[in-house]
Amino acid sequence: MAMSNRARRMLQHQLRHRADAYLNLIPMIDILSVMVSFLLVYSTNVDVLQNTRAIQMPESVSQAQPRVTVVVMLTRDELYLQGEPILTVAQVRDSSAPIIAPLAAALERPMIGGPSASQDITQREITVMADKSLPYEVLKKVMTTCTNANYGRISLAVMQKDKPVPAGTVRTS
Repeated sequence: MAMSNRARRMLQHQLRHRADAYLNLIPMIDILSVMVSFLLVYSTNVDVLQNTRAIQMPESVSQAQPRVTVVVMLTRDELYLQGEPILTVAQVRDSSAPIIAPLAAALERPMIGGPSASQDITQREITVMADKSLPYEVLKKVMTTCTNANYGRISLAVMQKDKPVPAGTVRTS
Protein backbone atom coordinates (compact mmCIF):
# COMPACT_ATOMS: atom_id res chain seq x y z
CA MET A 1 0.00 0.00 0.00
CA ALA A 2 1.46 3.26 -1.09
CA MET A 3 1.73 6.10 1.40
CA SER A 4 1.21 9.66 0.33
CA ASN A 5 4.09 12.12 0.52
CA ARG A 6 2.29 14.10 3.20
CA ALA A 7 1.72 11.02 5.40
CA ARG A 8 5.37 9.97 4.93
CA ARG A 9 6.64 13.44 5.97
CA MET A 10 4.35 13.44 9.03
CA LEU A 11 5.63 9.99 10.06
CA GLN A 12 9.28 11.06 9.64
CA HIS A 13 8.58 14.26 11.63
CA GLN A 14 7.00 12.25 14.46
CA LEU A 15 9.88 9.76 14.53
CA ARG A 16 12.45 12.58 14.52
CA HIS A 17 10.79 14.62 17.27
CA ARG A 18 9.58 11.78 19.41
CA ALA A 19 10.80 12.28 22.98
CA ASP A 20 10.88 9.61 25.61
CA ALA A 21 8.15 10.16 28.16
CA TYR A 22 9.44 10.87 31.63
CA LEU A 23 7.91 11.91 34.92
CA ASN A 24 9.32 15.03 36.54
CA LEU A 25 9.37 14.28 40.28
CA ILE A 26 10.84 17.60 41.45
CA PRO A 27 7.49 19.48 41.64
CA MET A 28 5.90 16.51 43.43
CA ILE A 29 8.73 16.42 45.98
CA ASP A 30 8.34 20.18 46.52
CA ILE A 31 4.63 19.80 47.22
CA LEU A 32 5.29 16.86 49.54
CA SER A 33 7.91 18.81 51.52
CA VAL A 34 5.49 21.75 51.92
CA MET A 35 2.79 19.38 53.17
CA VAL A 36 5.15 17.69 55.65
CA SER A 37 6.36 21.01 57.04
CA PHE A 38 2.74 22.23 57.34
CA LEU A 39 1.73 19.10 59.26
CA LEU A 40 4.76 19.33 61.55
CA VAL A 41 4.05 22.95 62.42
CA TYR A 42 0.35 22.48 63.09
CA SER A 43 0.60 19.12 64.86
CA THR A 44 2.75 20.44 67.71
CA ASN A 45 -0.24 22.05 69.45
CA VAL A 46 -2.02 18.78 70.25
CA ASP A 47 -4.43 18.35 73.14
CA VAL A 48 -3.13 15.88 75.67
CA LEU A 49 -6.58 15.17 77.07
CA GLN A 50 -8.61 12.21 75.96
CA ASN A 51 -11.51 13.20 73.77
CA THR A 52 -14.89 11.57 73.53
CA ARG A 53 -18.01 12.44 71.63
CA ALA A 54 -20.13 11.53 74.66
CA ILE A 55 -19.01 14.63 76.57
CA GLN A 56 -20.07 18.18 75.84
CA MET A 57 -17.55 20.16 77.85
CA PRO A 58 -18.25 23.69 79.08
CA GLU A 59 -16.53 26.58 77.29
CA SER A 60 -14.01 29.03 78.70
CA VAL A 61 -11.63 31.74 77.48
CA SER A 62 -8.75 30.30 79.52
CA GLN A 63 -5.38 30.27 77.74
CA ALA A 64 -3.77 27.57 79.92
CA GLN A 65 -2.84 24.44 77.99
CA PRO A 66 -3.69 21.02 79.49
CA ARG A 67 -0.92 18.97 81.10
CA VAL A 68 -0.53 15.20 81.22
CA THR A 69 -2.39 14.13 84.35
CA VAL A 70 -4.70 11.43 85.62
CA VAL A 71 -8.07 11.95 83.90
CA VAL A 72 -11.50 11.32 85.41
CA MET A 73 -14.13 11.39 82.66
CA LEU A 74 -17.85 11.83 83.32
CA THR A 75 -20.21 11.25 80.42
CA ARG A 76 -23.96 11.61 80.87
CA ASP A 77 -24.14 7.93 81.86
CA GLU A 78 -20.72 6.66 82.96
CA LEU A 79 -17.75 7.55 85.20
CA TYR A 80 -14.32 6.57 83.83
CA LEU A 81 -10.80 6.75 85.28
CA GLN A 82 -8.06 6.78 82.61
CA GLY A 83 -10.59 5.25 80.16
CA GLU A 84 -11.59 2.42 82.53
CA PRO A 85 -15.30 2.34 83.48
CA ILE A 86 -15.82 2.69 87.24
CA LEU A 87 -19.52 3.40 87.91
CA THR A 88 -22.64 4.76 86.29
CA VAL A 89 -23.61 8.36 86.96
CA ALA A 90 -26.96 7.13 88.30
CA GLN A 91 -25.12 5.09 90.98
CA VAL A 92 -23.03 8.14 91.92
CA ARG A 93 -26.13 10.35 92.13
CA ASP A 94 -28.12 7.80 94.18
CA SER A 95 -25.30 7.25 96.67
CA SER A 96 -25.67 9.18 99.92
CA ALA A 97 -21.95 8.99 100.81
CA PRO A 98 -19.84 12.04 99.89
CA ILE A 99 -16.99 9.74 98.76
CA ILE A 100 -17.32 7.41 95.76
CA ALA A 101 -15.73 4.21 97.12
CA PRO A 102 -14.96 2.47 93.76
CA LEU A 103 -13.35 5.65 92.42
CA ALA A 104 -11.33 6.09 95.62
CA ALA A 105 -10.10 2.49 95.35
CA ALA A 106 -9.16 2.99 91.70
CA LEU A 107 -7.29 6.23 92.51
CA GLU A 108 -5.17 4.39 95.09
CA ARG A 109 -3.80 1.99 92.43
CA PRO A 110 -0.60 2.97 90.63
CA MET A 111 -1.37 4.29 87.14
CA ILE A 112 0.68 4.79 84.00
CA GLY A 113 1.27 8.52 83.69
CA GLY A 114 -0.11 9.05 87.18
CA PRO A 115 1.65 10.65 90.14
CA SER A 116 3.85 8.63 92.44
CA ALA A 117 2.73 8.01 96.01
CA SER A 118 5.83 9.79 97.32
CA GLN A 119 4.92 13.00 95.50
CA ASP A 120 3.82 15.98 97.59
CA ILE A 121 0.02 16.38 97.75
CA THR A 122 0.27 19.87 96.24
CA GLN A 123 2.02 18.39 93.18
CA ARG A 124 -0.44 15.51 92.62
CA GLU A 125 -2.73 16.65 89.84
CA ILE A 126 -5.93 15.26 88.36
CA THR A 127 -8.13 16.52 85.51
CA VAL A 128 -11.91 16.12 85.54
CA MET A 129 -13.64 16.03 82.14
CA ALA A 130 -17.37 16.29 82.73
CA ASP A 131 -20.38 16.76 80.52
CA LYS A 132 -21.81 20.24 81.07
CA SER A 133 -25.31 18.87 81.66
CA LEU A 134 -24.35 16.85 84.77
CA PRO A 135 -25.79 17.97 88.12
CA TYR A 136 -23.39 19.71 90.47
CA GLU A 137 -23.79 17.13 93.26
CA VAL A 138 -22.23 14.44 91.02
CA LEU A 139 -19.28 16.68 90.19
CA LYS A 140 -18.90 17.61 93.87
CA LYS A 141 -18.73 13.93 94.90
CA VAL A 142 -16.07 13.24 92.25
CA MET A 143 -13.96 16.23 93.35
CA THR A 144 -14.36 15.30 97.04
CA THR A 145 -13.20 11.76 96.26
CA CYS A 146 -10.18 13.06 94.35
CA THR A 147 -9.23 15.41 97.21
CA ASN A 148 -9.67 12.56 99.69
CA ALA A 149 -7.29 10.42 97.55
CA ASN A 150 -4.51 13.02 98.10
CA TYR A 151 -4.81 14.91 94.84
CA GLY A 152 -4.12 18.51 95.75
CA ARG A 153 -4.63 20.05 92.30
CA ILE A 154 -7.92 19.41 90.54
CA SER A 155 -8.44 20.87 87.07
CA LEU A 156 -11.74 21.03 85.25
CA ALA A 157 -11.34 20.50 81.51
CA VAL A 158 -13.12 23.01 79.29
CA MET A 159 -13.26 23.78 75.58
CA GLN A 160 -11.59 27.05 74.62
CA LYS A 161 -14.06 29.42 73.03
CA ASP A 162 -13.30 32.45 70.95
CA LYS A 163 -12.79 35.68 72.84
CA PRO A 164 -15.41 38.34 72.17
CA VAL A 165 -14.23 41.22 70.04
CA PRO A 166 -13.94 44.39 72.17
CA ALA A 167 -16.40 47.13 71.28
CA GLY A 168 -15.03 49.77 68.92
CA THR A 169 -12.40 47.55 67.24
CA VAL A 170 -14.56 46.54 64.30
CA ARG A 171 -15.05 49.30 61.78
CA THR A 172 -17.93 49.30 59.40
CA SER A 173 -17.57 51.21 56.18
